[in-house]
Amino acid sequence: MKTLYIECNMGAAGDMLLASLAELTGDVKACEDKLNSLGIPDVTYSFEKSVKCGIEGTHAHVIVNGVEEDEHMHEHGHDHHHEHSHEDHHHEHSHDEHAHTHEHEHHHHHTSMGDIESIINGLKVSDKVKADALAVYGLIAEAESKAHGKPVTDIHFHEVGTMDAVADIVGVCVLMEMLGAGRVVVSPLATGFGQVRCAHGILPVPAPATASIIEGIPTYSGSVEGELLTPTGAALLKHFADSFGSRPVMAISKTGYGMGKKDFEKANMLRTFIGEEQSDDGDKVIEMSCNVDDMTGEEIGYATGVLLNSGALDVFTTPVYMKKNRPGILITVIVKPEDKEKFAKLIFEHTTTIGIRYTAMDRFRLERREEKVMTKYGEVSVKISEGFGVKKVKPGYDDVAGIVNKN
Repeated sequence: MKTLYIECNMGAAGDMLLASLAELTGDVKACEDKLNSLGIPDVTYSFEKSVKCGIEGTHAHVIVNGVEEDEHMHEHGHDHHHEHSHEDHHHEHSHDEHAHTHEHEHHHHHTSMGDIESIINGLKVSDKVKADALAVYGLIAEAESKAHGKPVTDIHFHEVGTMDAVADIVGVCVLMEMLGAGRVVVSPLATGFGQVRCAHGILPVPAPATASIIEGIPTYSGSVEGELLTPTGAALLKHFADSFGSRPVMAISKTGYGMGKKDFEKANMLRTFIGEEQSDDGDKVIEMSCNVDDMTGEEIGYATGVLLNSGALDVFTTPVYMKKNRPGILITVIVKPEDKEKFAKLIFEHTTTIGIRYTAMDRFRLERREEKVMTKYGEVSVKISEGFGVKKVKPGYDDVAGIVNKN
């Protein structure tokens, strides 16, 4: 399976994710061109080489109306009675997504979640990118709502910072779609530690909004004093991660380095890996089975259809003889290990059985994909299976049947 691993030993911010994912595509300039064609109002993306602790990577600049994103607030939501953002007077931030100057606070309008939705829905991106971006922004809005004790509908974002956040979030969502990973694993998140001074007093790190977003996620403070994890970085990772933990066994095809602005004793970077995930103990499945002798053919057909439509890897039936020499049916269901309880419930709900047997199994399987090929009869879907030195190519039945019926 194509797997993306995101290593966050120095926390995460939107620009660092952007740069690291752009490197994974293999063509950073093409990513820059693509992002600049999205139609985000007043936003320009720029990638440049950056070196931290002797390691070369890429730094992403997001410029709004000629102003770099670190020069104003990025993403804190505020109601109209709280117009100040974090200003760090004692410790350097590593990613600067919170900072803005006092002058900006009083000269810009606020933007609601409804405004954000209108901006994102108006962009030249796929429906999936729009849905992902809105979901990420929703996490941030909910966190701000909780931090300020206000309904989400009352949360407003500073206009200047809004387009920075939209640019980071939409950009990451676009690059995630381009990479097309089947699974995303994220390391435990370093948050930094210490305190940050804001207009309302001194707050702990992680800031309240970030602390809300990372609830339920493995995190640690690390050894760097300051704010390493921003709300945008936390929300993006929470949305896209399928799991959190150490890097799985995988054949790495590409590594990306996204650099922060500040310099520390540790390299201020976010590292990503993409490749094919492998397993030391093979491909595991669960075989579940039960015997029934009091269901009609129609009922069995309906039950097998429900199981297949619910994501079973395979469902099949076998005629058997049961107690009192009654003819019966053995129903066998192959599922992923993590879906065992889900399918036990479905089998009990849709069959008459009162007991289910199951066995954990290893299996060998060929990697499968589907491609479209043009033939003299028209376009045909072709199923390709490869592995163990074997390659099998088979046209899709429905396409072949359609061609035969036309002729």
